[in-house]
Amino acid sequence: METCYEDGSKQMTEQDELWQRKEETLKSSVDLTEIDQEIFKNFDYAFDGKSEFHVPMIPDVPEQFGIGVIYGSSGSGKSSILKNFGSEEVIEWDANRSVASHFDNVDDAIGRLSAVGLNSVPTWGKPRHVLSNGEGFRADLARKLKTNCVIDEFTSVVNRDVAKSCSTALSKYVKRNHLSNIILATCHEDILEWLEPDWVFNTDTLEISRRSLHRPQIQVKVHECSKTYWTMFAHHHYLSAEIPPIVDCYLATWDDVVIGFCCVICLPGKSPPLYEGDERIKYRGCRTVILPDFQGLGLGVRLSDAVGDIYIEKGHRYFSKTAHMRMGEYRQKSTKWRATATNLVDRSRSSGSIRKNHVFNHIPLETERICYSHEYIGENRKSYDPKWQKLTQDTQEAFNF
Repeated sequence: METCYEDGSKQMTEQDELWQRKEETLKSSVDLTEIDQEIFKNFDYAFDGKSEFHVPMIPDVPEQFGIGVIYGSSGSGKSSILKNFGSEEVIEWDANRSVASHFDNVDDAIGRLSAVGLNSVPTWGKPRHVLSNGEGFRADLARKLKTNCVIDEFTSVVNRDVAKSCSTALSKYVKRNHLSNIILATCHEDILEWLEPDWVFNTDTLEISRRSLHRPQIQVKVHECSKTYWTMFAHHHYLSAEIPPIVDCYLATWDDVVIGFCCVICLPGKSPPLYEGDERIKYRGCRTVILPDFQGLGLGVRLSDAVGDIYIEKGHRYFSKTAHMRMGEYRQKSTKWRATATNLVDRSRSSGSIRKNHVFNHIPLETERICYSHEYIGENRKSYDPKWQKLTQDTQEAFNF
């Protein structure tokens, strides 16, 4: 398409220029065999053994950005363009060491693995070669993720649920830690809105878009369920595969797909009342688990909040303890939770005990078992209000974020 001016002169649009500006031409040749000649003859394809591919020129991109994406179909030049921004790091793993032990320190391991949605603590203690495709992809990505990194074939080897959750977790980590100039190449359009990149260059249309994509809303439904569902989640919990004999159980689904589980126990004894005459029954949430394919979307903390709402809406109090850092830190900052007297208090059964850390299981570490302990008070501190009216709802609850 050309732009015509009043004087009759013509000027090519930016897109036309991009189609014609070929910064690099890739050439290759092969020695033709009888098989080649017969195949190409059958398809009326005149081929002399020589091939050329013109790599399209990417428009100017900002000098500073968070995430940029080169998107397009296979064979459209994504990898060739990506090389102009740098070389992808080749990750090597020691088969005799855990995934987590390959990072600089404990905080670096937890931060980076969580950043890509690999939140399963038992998985951190495994060697890389025994992980699933999805887990292995996330582990590799965790080590590559840094300012000025380039990553080709992003999410190509994982299912689309993993791709979305990993894209969301990566985007949050980049923004939270102020990383810059990270460029991903992918042939999958479905992850773009989950990444919320600063720019996207489409190698098929040669169009570039800037900050036009926003992460879609997720609607998760919470259902009461039987204990039998725990078998789907038991080996994914970071502490124990056991649950108490008498529990209320809840299942989380997203688009009718099971993604999470939470169970709740009734607590004996009394706690300091929140208001005069407060004699409500107390419950405590335990064993909150999100399946690995959906980790990184923030579903665990939202599921915990949703179950807490169910109990205070029934006129009860709701507590929870966790040793999981990300869950605990969320509650520390959330106005929906208040810290109890045992929050961040050493829960070791014996003072100064030596425990083997299950993440770095080849190194015995002296640790104090510190747990986060909170009570769920809900939106606008509604658990403090004795006149707060219960909501009449179906047995199925839903939450959006």
